[in-house]
Amino acid sequence: MSLDLDKPSYSLTQLTQYFLKLGALGFGGPIALVGYMHRDLVEERQWISEAGYQEGLTLAQVAPGPLAAQLGFYMGYIHYGILGSALAGIAFVLPSFLIVVALGWAYTLYGGLSWMQAVFYGVGAAVIGIIAISAYKLTRKTVGRDWLLWGIYLVNAAATIITQSERVELILGAGFLVWWLKSPPKNWVKSNRVNSILGLPLVSLLATIPVATPALLGQIFLFFAMAGSFVFGSGLAIIPFLYGGVVKDFQWLDAQQFLDAVAVAMITPGPVVITTGFIGFLVAGFPGACVAAIAMFIPCYLLTIIPAPYFKKHGKHPAIAAFVNGVTVAATGAIAGAVVVLGRQTLHDIPTIAIAVVTLVALLKFGKKLPEPLIVAIAALLGLLIYPLTVLPG
Repeated sequence: MSLDLDKPSYSLTQLTQYFLKLGALGFGGPIALVGYMHRDLVEERQWISEAGYQEGLTLAQVAPGPLAAQLGFYMGYIHYGILGSALAGIAFVLPSFLIVVALGWAYTLYGGLSWMQAVFYGVGAAVIGIIAISAYKLTRKTVGRDWLLWGIYLVNAAATIITQSERVELILGAGFLVWWLKSPPKNWVKSNRVNSILGLPLVSLLATIPVATPALLGQIFLFFAMAGSFVFGSGLAIIPFLYGGVVKDFQWLDAQQFLDAVAVAMITPGPVVITTGFIGFLVAGFPGACVAAIAMFIPCYLLTIIPAPYFKKHGKHPAIAAFVNGVTVAATGAIAGAVVVLGRQTLHDIPTIAIAVVTLVALLKFGKKLPEPLIVAIAALLGLLIYPLTVLPG
């Protein structure tokens, strides 16, 4: 089933090849990837209508999961249904997944060497600056001057800092609060069916994986499936949630390893949440990487294709817009809190503080003209130069 009765002007093979290329070369994070899709698919190729793109973007904002990946799922669904959505999603994620698995292997093999420690010494500090500027831009874009939204933002930021993890109940509560206050239910509850998707059970598509620790793989699957089911907004919104589970609850990684995983996501193309593959590799090797990535993307795939036919009819309702607004602001507050949490763990001396501050200032001044991979590369070189001086005896 597709959403557009018009005959597509492109083949499924062409669409799959496009997302394979985007997944391999698409740097810049979720906002940039979403922009690339609009430029390429709507403006230049004219494969997708403006209305279809906007419907997909709105659904990606409403439903939990990584924004860019969900929009990619929807683009594939418009003309080629479930198969098109699956192939577009796999093509989008596969290149960056293979890259992070290779990086995870190298990190596991050489992580104890001083040169790798030096690289991540600089990169980790730069990532704090990158996340900080992202939080700043999202705050300006989403909160505005609304006192209610500022209250939600500050509560979620404080809760993230205090508990060192994202509070899903607060984020969902924020969505319902804004919905209730700004667009009361009235008779909408009787007619709208989209809200029922929030209660959909997760479907496990994994049967058996040849590994000696199935219990660990089960934990990995459940945790990352939950992350994919309850994290709203851009890929960066998942950072506080992952930190709470990976570092605090399960203690699979320490704080520095986690920040290294975030850094890997920053220097690779494709969706930011592919860092889950890197984390899974560090925890349980290649099977762990596969399980973590599959668990992350299955929920957002299902929460894209299942409500898609209904969302075309009901997606512009003010109540849905209000819920999205509340959830987005709450998630932005959690990102801002995560900057503080991760900064405490990483910025432990003058050089790292300086790298983070310079990164922040440079991004504020130059914006899109300064690509994040270039910043990360410069930070890696600085780490190689500075880190040996910080570990000298005496």
